[in-house]
Amino acid sequence: MQAQVKENPLPKPAGENSPSRGVRPLNERARRLERRVTLATVLLPYAGLVGGILLFWNRGVNRLDLAVFGVMYCVTVLGIGMGFHRLMAHRAYQATTFLKTAIVIAGSMAAQGPVIFWTAVHRRHHSYSDREGDPHSPHLHGEGAVEIAKGLWHSHMGWLFNHELTDWGTYVRDLLHDRLIFKLNRLYFLWIMLGLLLPATAEGLITMSWLGFARGFLWGGLIRVLVVHHTTWSINSVCHVFGSQPYQVKDHSTNNAVLAIPTFGESWHNNHHAFPSSAVHGLEWWQVDITGSMIKLCAMLGLASAVKIARKKHPEVDLNQKSA
Repeated sequence: MQAQVKENPLPKPAGENSPSRGVRPLNERARRLERRVTLATVLLPYAGLVGGILLFWNRGVNRLDLAVFGVMYCVTVLGIGMGFHRLMAHRAYQATTFLKTAIVIAGSMAAQGPVIFWTAVHRRHHSYSDREGDPHSPHLHGEGAVEIAKGLWHSHMGWLFNHELTDWGTYVRDLLHDRLIFKLNRLYFLWIMLGLLLPATAEGLITMSWLGFARGFLWGGLIRVLVVHHTTWSINSVCHVFGSQPYQVKDHSTNNAVLAIPTFGESWHNNHHAFPSSAVHGLEWWQVDITGSMIKLCAMLGLASAVKIARKKHPEVDLNQKSA
């Protein structure tokens, strides 16, 4: 039989029934700065989309464009799923310094906020999922069709433009004491630029042209950021409204099979809310979970350890514990 491991609880805000705990209001100057950064991060990729459409209209899309897009998409989606979500936010496994550094940098290149910010917001989401205090629930705007539409907009991306600042001292005190993570967090904008310049440089060198550099910047950089943004945000919106609920949890999280491949398994969201610290979200044999499979592979290669997997309704277990 497999040995059971104790659940490693995430930091909880003081006063579970008080959504205001762990929330720090932004002063007006900080709010303006935060909104400008958010607007730039969210809207600039659309400029890349416009450029890509114009380029496509005049020259089409070639295999190299699709290759740099595909590689950078895979790298950054895994960075968010393996790094920001399952490692940092939920401690679903342990990683070597090399793997931790690589996947946090990869997740930062997705331009969804620094790792400490992302983790704090996500932990707060789990503390108040679909209740008052959840930063991006689609279910706090009423029951009518118009209200549901407003909720979907808010949960998908509207919350980014008008939200309270989640208190790091409440939700991510462990990360604030991690020197490596704190340093990677401070270099967030460097990692974004790296994510834009890597595909541009690669395509530029392969084609030995500035046009190749520009195409790589658009397809592997800006357009890739745009697609990854909406892929990730769909978990907040679509996967709290549309899909199945095999597990009875205290929120509206759902499993959505349509999004399983583009999200690399993150859309088995009801499974995740039932077993939040499981490193694998696809609990059935047919539930594709590329991120979970990559974590298992890293464990086989010695890059990950203490990997926890929920066996449906059974307690989470350590993959590294051999059968007795």
